[in-house]
Amino acid sequence: MQNSHDSSPSYPVSAAGNALRAVRLLHEHGELRVMDVADRLGVARSTAHRVLAMLVFEGFAEQDRHKAYRPGPALRAIRGSQAAPRPDLITLARPHLQRLSDTVRETTHLMVLEGNGARFLDGVEGPQALRVGYRTGALLPAHVTSGGKALLAELPPERLRALYPNGLPEQGARTPEDVERLAAELTTIRRTGWALNLQESERGVNAVGVCVRDRTGAAVAAVAVAAPSARCPRSRLTELARPLQSVARDISGEL
Repeated sequence: MQNSHDSSPSYPVSAAGNALRAVRLLHEHGELRVMDVADRLGVARSTAHRVLAMLVFEGFAEQDRHKAYRPGPALRAIRGSQAAPRPDLITLARPHLQRLSDTVRETTHLMVLEGNGARFLDGVEGPQALRVGYRTGALLPAHVTSGGKALLAELPPERLRALYPNGLPEQGARTPEDVERLAAELTTIRRTGWALNLQESERGVNAVGVCVRDRTGAAVAAVAVAAPSARCPRSRLTELARPLQSVARDISGEL
């Protein structure tokens, strides 16, 4: 009798990390398309299709008649036995984001790394008339956001480069040097403990971000303060980094 695994899709062992990240995305969003996986993992669509094909084969995903992928029986069984951590993170962080916003009178954000993007989970707008709006639900390129950079700085070099096989997105000419420049900036971020966004995600907006860590010391999220660049030059961002780090430690202490 032929072993059922003999007909499994071709899938290199070296891409196991992409499969695990795709499972996480499916768990978090409930529905994905090939384009979604390609964008969020920073891979070609053909690679994303192979990843999803393997998840279907192993029961972690299933495809509906509209070509969308949804959690399969294996993933539904896991989801049914475990509480989803994301609502807990948002609930724990919310009062800290509010307190920080009240203290510095600017907009605060909570975000996580999603492939090579930064997903904004929650935010509190600052009280001033001229302020940065919150971006809850938005997915922006991680390398142009302060919180995204802070989280990218935690990745080992090989993982970072795997996220950008064709250079940095939205950079015009895509060259390996783009990733090298980013890696150099991330080295500085690891040394200072915070990351800056100087009008990189949006003109007229500056931000500073730091990591939130779990009890093992692993970075699981990032918090950021964003403000109009006219009111918040680089010098003030470095001042804001101190209370931001304090809030990140407080959130970490509750995880």
